[in-house]
Amino acid sequence: MTKFGHTTMCEQSRPDQLVQDVRRAEEAGFDFSVISDHFQPWLSTQGHSGYAWSILGAAAQATERIGLMSYVTCPTLRYHPAIVAQKAATVQILSGNRFRLGLGAGENLNEHVVGKRWPSVGVRHQMLAEAVNVIAGLFDSQNGTVNYRGEYFDLESAKLWDVPDERVPIGLAVSGRDSCDLAGRKADMLIAVEPDAELGEMFDAAGGAGKPRVGQVALAFDEDRAAAVRRAHEQFRWFGLGWKVNADLPNPDSFAGATQFVTPGQVADALLCGPDVDDHVEAIKPFVEAGFDEVALVQVGADHQESFTACAERELLAALRSL
Repeated sequence: MTKFGHTTMCEQSRPDQLVQDVRRAEEAGFDFSVISDHFQPWLSTQGHSGYAWSILGAAAQATERIGLMSYVTCPTLRYHPAIVAQKAATVQILSGNRFRLGLGAGENLNEHVVGKRWPSVGVRHQMLAEAVNVIAGLFDSQNGTVNYRGEYFDLESAKLWDVPDERVPIGLAVSGRDSCDLAGRKADMLIAVEPDAELGEMFDAAGGAGKPRVGQVALAFDEDRAAAVRRAHEQFRWFGLGWKVNADLPNPDSFAGATQFVTPGQVADALLCGPDVDDHVEAIKPFVEAGFDEVALVQVGADHQESFTACAERELLAALRSL
């Protein structure tokens, strides 16, 4: 049976509210939660971008059952992969082995802030492959030291001194053949935001057969459909640009400029808005049909998380599980 998760979106809420949102999601019956790991919001109208790893640590202590996952962390520029491995191992301990590490090639929006050149997509994938080698090497070192010499990363006598009882599973975000090949060879799960069965097929062919696939879909639940459409347009119109554009724009102003002519109607056509649970189920259903084992839901709007989790507890999760 497909599992359904809640998205803790750092770009749209204060860190303390995000911890409350995870707790409410657990109480509502969500199977897992995922958290974005950004330095900036996509649009200034979202207005937030707390440090995901502090929020994860707080959420680990505020909850008991719900799974936690970074969705996703870029381990190449803003963070060195050795530090990502240390953070992931720490959260795994704090959460009692409920954490999974989602990794991706990143976006210029978040990574350029440390003053390094934003690489081309091919170089980004090579860097990500090396970073996974570093992280996995530290996870598997069995308390020994790790040395690594790569084209992009070096590791000098590194050791994780606090190792969790269970190894942290690694997921990789995919969007095409190269990333699917990398995920199939090196990851424990596939991560995607499109219900594209072909991604799963390429992942399987590269060695991912039998491994979980985790998807994500955004929605704007609201009893007032017009209000939901306005909110989605204000905060989420960037989503339709596609990852080839999203990966390269440098700041919220760039996203605002790139989406200045996107209309509320266009957003409503791409992202389901309104109160009808059956309609939301139909919008999520393609991920189930494409073979995703887990689907994380993004509720657009910081002030509408509580009503969304209440709806999920009341009827949405049961309707989804009936699929």
